[in-house]
Amino acid sequence: MKSTIEELGPTRVRMAIEVAWGDLDHAFGEVYKELGKQVRVPGFRPGKVPNRVLDQRIGRPVVLEQVVQHAIPEIYSEVVRENQVRVLGQPEVEVTRLDDNESLAFTAEVDVAPQLTLPDLDSIAVTVDDVEVTDEEIDQQVDVMRERFGMLQAVERPAQQGDFVSIDLEAKLNGEVLEDGSTTGMSYEIGSGSLMEGLDEAVIGLSADESKTFETALLSGPNSGEMAEVTVTVRSVKEKELPELDDDFAQTASEFDTLAELREDVRTRLARSKVIQQGAQARDKIVEKLLETVEVPMPENLVEREIEWRNRAFERELQQAGMDWDSFLQMTGTESREAYDAEQQKNVEEAVKTQFILDAIADAREVTVDNDDLSAQIMAQAQRNRMSPEQYAQQLQQSNNIAEFVADVRRTKTLAQLLEQATITDASGNKVDLEAMRPKTVQAPAAETAEAEGTDEA
Repeated sequence: MKSTIEELGPTRVRMAIEVAWGDLDHAFGEVYKELGKQVRVPGFRPGKVPNRVLDQRIGRPVVLEQVVQHAIPEIYSEVVRENQVRVLGQPEVEVTRLDDNESLAFTAEVDVAPQLTLPDLDSIAVTVDDVEVTDEEIDQQVDVMRERFGMLQAVERPAQQGDFVSIDLEAKLNGEVLEDGSTTGMSYEIGSGSLMEGLDEAVIGLSADESKTFETALLSGPNSGEMAEVTVTVRSVKEKELPELDDDFAQTASEFDTLAELREDVRTRLARSKVIQQGAQARDKIVEKLLETVEVPMPENLVEREIEWRNRAFERELQQAGMDWDSFLQMTGTESREAYDAEQQKNVEEAVKTQFILDAIADAREVTVDNDDLSAQIMAQAQRNRMSPEQYAQQLQQSNNIAEFVADVRRTKTLAQLLEQATITDASGNKVDLEAMRPKTVQAPAAETAEAEGTDEA
């Protein structure tokens, strides 16, 4: 077998491959074996029809076509493996010569990962926000705890902001009650805005057994986007009575004896959460710096395929939710589909560039992934997806995503190494020590991830 590789650009190559006829023996054997099971020839048992008879019965051109279809993927994969070509996506194949009993020649054009010139990675420095816990932030956390221990008490007055009401709802379109358009005894907190637009305004001022009708746009279902008439009836009104902020509350809501001890514990936890956020911010800034300093040629086909795949997947999610693009854009406040597509294009390009850069750094540093790395990441991802590690591993196998999962773990490990070696200072010029939170940044256990609100995974 002969092969040559021609660079068509920084992210695309053409492979010219010529195969001697003898190298096709395996493909011929597989094709004849399959045809022998399918073709019935009088005088021969199934699977025992001679090859020359199959050629006559089916036609030599048909046999050759199937041999080519069977052989090319295996030959192409062998050339890619031998030349260590990092291909992206499926190749465009063209058979250039097929001489019976002599040779097969074909070309394969395919996108490849670009060769990158990396900067000095030993002198990366980034600045992150200061860790500062204010009294207002502590008050907010304590108020959240206080809300949990509040008691609902029935009141004989019109409903107002913050009250909890029990309501009945009935939605009509063109005078007819919608299917699944009515419910009774629903509990709702006024001001939460969690049900439908206009509900809060309609409920405020109503007393028990009073009703009001208002119009609102349907957000899902076959009539999504249309204006429906909704009648809400208040059945009861309750207000939440909050406990006094004193030592008794601290003893009820925590293991501490005094309110001062509770507040100090909240301060400590908030500070730890902000240190975790510092690590996430440092990681993101390292990625930003790499994107700014490393020139990454972009395979257009790869970006287009990724965007197309994301759109198809998202459209399926919209359909399952009974929504369309218009209702989604309206609900999220996105200006237009063009604006959404532009933002998605930017995000995909940055994600692809980041992967290329981290892969190049991992190659340069010979970063490897061992069983401990894989096990730790499988356990972390299983926790986030609320399944057992065995279930998550089985899901990876069934979806054929193991190779990409290993690549992601390798990139995460590479980024963690960069984070360890980077010089990180806060806005006040103090050096930030991430030693206490480094395992949380790299592995992102569920407990710490939940504690650090708004912090992305490593």
